[in-house]
Amino acid sequence: MDESRKDPSLPQVVGSVLAAMFGVQSRRNQERDFGSSSATPYILTGLIMTLLFVLGIWGLVQLILGLAA
Repeated sequence: MDESRKDPSLPQVVGSVLAAMFGVQSRRNQERDFGSSSATPYILTGLIMTLLFVLGIWGLVQLILGLAA
């Protein structure tokens, strides 16, 4: 790995995780992500975003059920 490369910033990690959730990613960003020194930021961000997505769906269902009752 080229030592002059720096690790992606938090917004870049979040953008990459969002792109992965939708199944789209540019070749340049994919190469940057795979060239990163650690997968930990991507894994943690993915877990947090998945949890937020599930909680959002759950909240939406609870709201709809509450309005239907």
